[in-house]
Amino acid sequence: MSRIARALVRATEMLGAASDTPRLDAEVLMAAALEIGRDRLLLDPPDVAAPDAFAAMIERRRAGEPVAYITGQRAFWSIDLEVGRGVLIPRPDSETLIAAAVEHFAGTTGPERILDLGTGPGTLLLAALDEWPAATGIGIDTSPTALSYAQRNAERLGLAGRAAFQFGDWAKGLTSRFDLILCNPPYVATDAETGPGVADYEPAEALFAGADGLDHYRSLAPVIGGLLNPAGLAAIEIGHDQAERTSALFLAAGHPTQLARDLADRPRALLIQG
Repeated sequence: MSRIARALVRATEMLGAASDTPRLDAEVLMAAALEIGRDRLLLDPPDVAAPDAFAAMIERRRAGEPVAYITGQRAFWSIDLEVGRGVLIPRPDSETLIAAAVEHFAGTTGPERILDLGTGPGTLLLAALDEWPAATGIGIDTSPTALSYAQRNAERLGLAGRAAFQFGDWAKGLTSRFDLILCNPPYVATDAETGPGVADYEPAEALFAGADGLDHYRSLAPVIGGLLNPAGLAAIEIGHDQAERTSALFLAAGHPTQLARDLADRPRALLIQG
């Protein structure tokens, strides 16, 4: 057994109590410590000792820190994003919004103008701009930290010329209309349980939304229609158990909705057509 393989076995054992995916976490952290891709780690690992940085990474993970914060990056859709303390870590569930938009605009030239409300590190906007090379867009957030990550991500991905980021309270002050509106608002109820390390490390303002988790949908429902172009699409992420309640809020505001489901076949997004 190689030195790298032995280190991975030990790390997996150490992470057993701290993670639901200890082997995967160990592999991702080892690849980051070696500054190689995980595919190379698995297929052609270098014949070296585990870097000193690896042990420190494992200790951080044992303490509950998310892997994405330790490595400083997270893959989402077709892009890799820089992430860190102060920004919400992109989840695979949010890719449901991009997939729904791809389906909606199939057979067309795609959206020209895109709006990402609550952009965080630029997650949804930058994935959409990478998907539709002729599009431009705006990402809005109330967190200066998140906006700084978003701007750096846009520059690193070569998308800064097509993406603008601005501080704002949802859509307040916007007068333009958009072909595609993407939004992943906070939707966790204040007293709800979260996964290990989530509430301890990720920003509360990007997670929690009042006693029932619906505070931000109440703010969004009255304004979405005025921002959407004819034949456009708004895709708004929801918690898997919030479909009925959130749909009712938007319907009361005059916006019938459809549901998009995630890969686990759970309701994950409300879809509103212009």
